[in-house]
Amino acid sequence: MVSLLAVSLGLTVTCLFIIRVTVHQEISKRLQADLDHSLSTFRNLANQRNRMLGREAALLADLPSLKALMSTQDAQTIQDGSQEFWAISGSDFFALTSPNGKLFTYSNRGAKLSDAAVTRGLQACMSSGEEACMIAFGHSLYELSIQPLYFGPPENGSYLGYVIIGYAIDRQVAGEVSEAAAADVTFLINDEVAASTLPEARWNDLRQQDQTLGAVSAAPRRMRLGGEAYVAAGMTLPAAGQEKIQILVLKSYDRASEYLRRVNRWVVALGLATLLIGLVLAMAISRTVTRPLEILVAGTRALGQGNFDYELRVDGAAEVRELALAFERMRSELKRSHRELLESDRLATIGRMASSVSHDLRHHLSAIYANAEFMSLPQTGAEERAELLLEVRDAVQSMTDLIESLLLFSQTGQILHLRREPVDSLIERTVQTVRLHPECRQVQISVETPGPVYAWIDGKKLSRALYNLILNASQSAKSGSGAPTVVVSLSEDSEKIKISIFDSGPGVADSIRETLFQPFVSAGKENGVGLGLTLAQHVAQEHGGEVRLEKSAPGETVFTILLYKQALEAFGHTQAESVNTFQQS
Repeated sequence: MVSLLAVSLGLTVTCLFIIRVTVHQEISKRLQADLDHSLSTFRNLANQRNRMLGREAALLADLPSLKALMSTQDAQTIQDGSQEFWAISGSDFFALTSPNGKLFTYSNRGAKLSDAAVTRGLQACMSSGEEACMIAFGHSLYELSIQPLYFGPPENGSYLGYVIIGYAIDRQVAGEVSEAAAADVTFLINDEVAASTLPEARWNDLRQQDQTLGAVSAAPRRMRLGGEAYVAAGMTLPAAGQEKIQILVLKSYDRASEYLRRVNRWVVALGLATLLIGLVLAMAISRTVTRPLEILVAGTRALGQGNFDYELRVDGAAEVRELALAFERMRSELKRSHRELLESDRLATIGRMASSVSHDLRHHLSAIYANAEFMSLPQTGAEERAELLLEVRDAVQSMTDLIESLLLFSQTGQILHLRREPVDSLIERTVQTVRLHPECRQVQISVETPGPVYAWIDGKKLSRALYNLILNASQSAKSGSGAPTVVVSLSEDSEKIKISIFDSGPGVADSIRETLFQPFVSAGKENGVGLGLTLAQHVAQEHGGEVRLEKSAPGETVFTILLYKQALEAFGHTQAESVNTFQQS
């Protein structure tokens, strides 16, 4: 099967290569023909425009009013009266000069031209001796027609000067050539773009093709513009002056090779289909041969996930059955060892809890005993007795919190007593209780709720989990650098209810972040056995949710309780059905 798949893949690659070479050659021939057609189209279009331009210039030169204006030979007078004749010409460029080539006036459409550039360009055109010439005024390109002005017949009349009109070779002209040739057209002045049908975003890419632009010719050249492959050809246009003027015709190779890409996709699809069919056949044969081993591997995976009761029934060769029996013996031994390990871990947990609880209880009892002894002394004043009594009450409160945490820890895993009640009211009651705690009297605790949010919850357990988180946040906020602040916010969406507890403390120590929710893990706290976060996580998990440490940084620590609505609704329906069944019985 592997050999068959290799042969199929090799044939597919060979077909792709042959088709690609053949189609590539055909595309290159077609592009060459299109480029040649584009250049001939521009030549024809330029000839037609030049003939039309020459006729228009001759008509202007025969106007008596223009001759009368030019007979003044006064630059200001000619400049003031020239606008009428420019409007009559309808051209993009209009100029009047003296017989010796002195520029009287000129007008053009678009950006204003430099006087010096216009003067140099017109002198170059007139010195060429041609009636029509192409000239560059800076970055603007024009095709001009020059006609002499005579007062009277040309044979014996007075020579008045020249009338010059022209059209701009701009994006419109490039667009006309582009439409006729079905290609992008660009006019260059000294390798700088003067007019182009390409998007302006690709002009910078075109300018970077220095070597290609400098060696432009009728032979096609490859270039990339804006991530797209082009084939370009061009020619240098006859022009007056020192500027090098070129026309560049570009044909998108990527768009022309779309047919090749479609063929490639079909061949690849057929190759993949062949490969897929071969894989299906290989899998079918493989499953019939290796099925007993797959069952044994499934049992191994189940054992790796802690499932010691996975049913393992293996048929097949004697060697496979012997391997299955050996695996069963090994699994029984691992099950016994696992049970012993759990028992020892449970005993170790009880030992750590007893050690931590006894230490905290002795600490609080010692404080109560010492304060009670001081209160019994006759010389102790009333104000001092009140302070001692307050310390006794704080110690009793701490012992009460410790005992309630142990009781709740022992009750985790028991059946929840769910009721549909507002979570926002539960938060308000819990925060009010935390504010009365001795360690929270100097902490600013605020609540942000969007309004009533109802859910199926065990109010007593969830309140205790919230109490532990808010108390931890208050204790952490007091050790921060700024004013101690705790914010409890409630929000919901279509999937979950989110309770966030923010505090301004120094953040969670790096040493306990990995074991943060394990029992008896604590850092930087004088009191407590490290059960607060463990209890909160257990309570959230019993409700089908979780507790997360969203953020921990100096001045900003956020714990979040996530309660998923689907799980809460499922718990609520189950409990409601149980109550109905009990009442009916």
